[in-house]
Amino acid sequence: MMEVKSDNVQVQINEINQKLDLLIGYMNEQRLKSEMIEDLVSDVSIISKDAFSDVVYELDKQGIELNVNDIKLLIYKLVRNVNNFSQVMDMFESVTDLIKDAGPIINEVGIDITNKLHEFEQKGYFEFFKELTRVMDNIISSYPPEDVKALADNIVTILDTVKNLTQPDMLHAINNAVSIFKNLDTDNIPEYSLWKVFREMNTPEMKRGLGFIMTFMKNLSKN
Repeated sequence: MMEVKSDNVQVQINEINQKLDLLIGYMNEQRLKSEMIEDLVSDVSIISKDAFSDVVYELDKQGIELNVNDIKLLIYKLVRNVNNFSQVMDMFESVTDLIKDAGPIINEVGIDITNKLHEFEQKGYFEFFKELTRVMDNIISSYPPEDVKALADNIVTILDTVKNLTQPDMLHAINNAVSIFKNLDTDNIPEYSLWKVFREMNTPEMKRGLGFIMTFMKNLSKN
């Protein structure tokens, strides 16, 4: 019975020793970490002092005086606007993400525009606009400002005239007149005596022609 109790005590002692070893190991790790932190703080302190000394020297060299109160005020403002800075950074990240997402689309649009410009160049659009610019230069150099002003004042009337001239019936009549003139043999025009003119005036064609001329002249004189 005494031997069993002695064995239990020895087991408990062994467990206590293991726990003490673990605790001592943990304390050693914490001590090492503490020493590393102290060394880091010491190094940072030395670097900070050197950097501060360099900054002070450079500022003094440039003739710039530091106001501690202004620096404190600036630090307070920075701390107070941390949320604003965070929002700005969030916006910047959003814009960056948008640019990344829109990059392929912009690239595709750029390729389409380049292809379309190449197509215009092949069709001669650029050359046309170049010559059109020369036409505008000739108009500007040939007409004084007064004529341009008169054109601006009468542009509605001119456009109405062009509109009327481009009506289908008017274009058909003009085309017929041009075709008839084109088919005339102007080198072999027959001569007409007064008697022959009188005889021709009795034909149905001449009567309709004279009727058209008289009707046109009457309506023109009324307007």
